[in-house]
Amino acid sequence: MPTNEPQNIISTVSSYGKRLFSFIRGRVNTDEDAEDILQDVWYQLSNQPEAGAIEQISGWLYRVARNKITDKYRKQKEEHLEDFTFEGDDGEINFKEILLADAYSPEQEGLKKLFWDQLFLALEELPENQRYVFIQNELEERTFQELADETGENIKTLISRKGYAVKHLRSRLQNLYQEFINY
Repeated sequence: MPTNEPQNIISTVSSYGKRLFSFIRGRVNTDEDAEDILQDVWYQLSNQPEAGAIEQISGWLYRVARNKITDKYRKQKEEHLEDFTFEGDDGEINFKEILLADAYSPEQEGLKKLFWDQLFLALEELPENQRYVFIQNELEERTFQELADETGENIKTLISRKGYAVKHLRSRLQNLYQEFINY
């Protein structure tokens, strides 16, 4: 890269932007994630004090992109019950709203009971350690730190177990969610 830094960054972005985005997009779940990572790559390049000294700019960009993708997967947020929202005609309905809502009619009470029954059946399908973490964190509202102190397990292990439980429940209860939305 020659010495005119801002112009070189613009030139680099226009030269590598589409290819780098495609590279990143092939390794993440959404366009938004790819755009965020690409923006991080450009930000890191713009803050590089010796950007002009980078001999293989393409190799540097792809290496930074791979590192950012790895960082993203390492930092994946824990999944919360509140994240299970489905868009209905009148707005969002979420898992917790269904479970904790007051029933105003016998039909609503029946649906709520059905949902609780199905949730507990799905929970029974989980390995004990995943079920325990999910119930304690979501239903008993205990923190991961409290659970780690109690069990002696690493917090990341507990978060991972809950993540597996959430994925199972999401898959297992998908049809029931749709029934609630269409009700």
